[in-house]
Amino acid sequence: MASPRRFVPSLWLLYSSMLLAAPVAAQTPAYDVIIRGGTIYDGSGKAPIVGDVAIKGDRIVAVGTVGGDAKSEVSARGMAVAPGFINMLSWATESLIADPKSQSDIRQGVTLEVMGEGWSMGPMNAAMKAQETARQGDIKYAIEWTNLGDYLGWLEKRGISTNVASFVGAATVRVHELGEGDVDPTPDQLDRMRALVRQAMNEGAMGVGSSLIYAPGSYAETDELVALTSEAAKCGGMYISHMRSEGDRIEEAVDELIEISRRSGAPAEIYHLKMAGRSNWDKLDTIVKKIEDARGEGLRITTDMYTYTAGATGLDAAMPTWVQAGGLEQWIERLKDPAIRARVAEEMKKPGRDWENLYYGAGADKMILSGFKNDALKPLTGKTLAEVAAMRGKSPEETAMDLVIEDGSRVGTVYFLMSEDNVRRQIQLPWMSFGSDAASQATEGIFLKSGAHPRTYGNFARLLGRYVRDEELIPLEQAVYRLTTLPATNLGLPDRGALKPGYYADVVVFDPATVADRSTFEQPHRYSVGVRDVFVNGTQVLKDGEHSGATPGRAVRGRGWNRCP
Repeated sequence: MASPRRFVPSLWLLYSSMLLAAPVAAQTPAYDVIIRGGTIYDGSGKAPIVGDVAIKGDRIVAVGTVGGDAKSEVSARGMAVAPGFINMLSWATESLIADPKSQSDIRQGVTLEVMGEGWSMGPMNAAMKAQETARQGDIKYAIEWTNLGDYLGWLEKRGISTNVASFVGAATVRVHELGEGDVDPTPDQLDRMRALVRQAMNEGAMGVGSSLIYAPGSYAETDELVALTSEAAKCGGMYISHMRSEGDRIEEAVDELIEISRRSGAPAEIYHLKMAGRSNWDKLDTIVKKIEDARGEGLRITTDMYTYTAGATGLDAAMPTWVQAGGLEQWIERLKDPAIRARVAEEMKKPGRDWENLYYGAGADKMILSGFKNDALKPLTGKTLAEVAAMRGKSPEETAMDLVIEDGSRVGTVYFLMSEDNVRRQIQLPWMSFGSDAASQATEGIFLKSGAHPRTYGNFARLLGRYVRDEELIPLEQAVYRLTTLPATNLGLPDRGALKPGYYADVVVFDPATVADRSTFEQPHRYSVGVRDVFVNGTQVLKDGEHSGATPGRAVRGRGWNRCP
């Protein structure tokens, strides 16, 4: 029998060989993604630091010097790393249905589209659904939802690359109960309108959005807007408005917005602040003082803007609102009446008394026709109203009315109205955030059937490239703050808009030396450059400047979600 002293080493050698042959259990990486060595602009407005950002699942879990490993690592050396940008005024309501990739905004670092300028995709009744279906342009879709919350959930379920949020439109609520006529609500109707706002807040609306130069939103009086906004305020929402005037009566319009904020108890924001029309360019100091005084009083009044001297809307902003009462179809019928045409033409030639006349503010030679639904008229895209009038041998006023009739739409139009000096000064205001006031499109497919304002493709890149890097109007850390933490705070979003542990992993990696807009009024369908990587809820949507095809976007809901009384 073998000696135990000789047998034990043999067993040990056998055991050791088994250990060496056995596979080593794989260690699970601590993180899903680490963005390494970037210059981190965390959204606070403070000076940046060089470090890492770690992501696990849909959240940021570490910022600074991050040890350990990850399933994937992204080198950001020499690049800026920032929270995803928030588009405070997006019209991606339909474009995300046509193309969920949100290319023109994703390629600028936008990770949240905020919709609802006066009109929202709910609440809708049967008549509204039929009406909106009949008025659709190039993008056709079935309206498979009824309320705003269902629309946001429907987008998320279909798959979208950006996050989405929305205000409930004051005009939408009005049309739901009153139709499109110039009428005042009865007490019962107003109660139902208030109930619709409460419902929308419960579904996650950010507040009430109005657009007061366009019919039928223009028919709402201040008391009506206060009543609706008061309901949003009870649910933690805000009021945001395309004011009743951005030109000749802008002082009164700002006073109205401040009054609505004061009486309702809701914070308020001015959509796309501007001084429209040369005769109004010198009013900026007055408007800034009004806002600063209100803020000093304790009211939270903020603003947003786009970074261009031209706006874009329709030919409805060139004609008095009385002719538009009852909606598009009745407007078109009235424009066929010679007596009404003569009256409209005369009113178009002078400042509007109780309406915002952008035709008078810009002039026919500073109005570019950008969007037709009638294929026969699409060759006119990119021409000025003055050029088309000369081609047809008619006055610009007659031509504008004819185009509305022939196209069966408001006809998309770019108006050159603002001062570059004012754009520069507004960018430096500390309570200014940014919105494109445009859809999020692509340089292909159905979007090429119409023109576009360059802000569609360049609003945010233009800020970072031209005004921050080249003109040095504000430091980059301040620009990032006003693209991220400021709007997130205004919207009441507790876990977006900053690079902090526990926040959603909406992250953009861009090159401050090369970021720039490339879209022009002559050739608008061009992507911006300089944004390399974008993560939405922890998923990489843009990789090395190219879209990954991922659609991790979610509906982002306001403070009243499921909590509104």
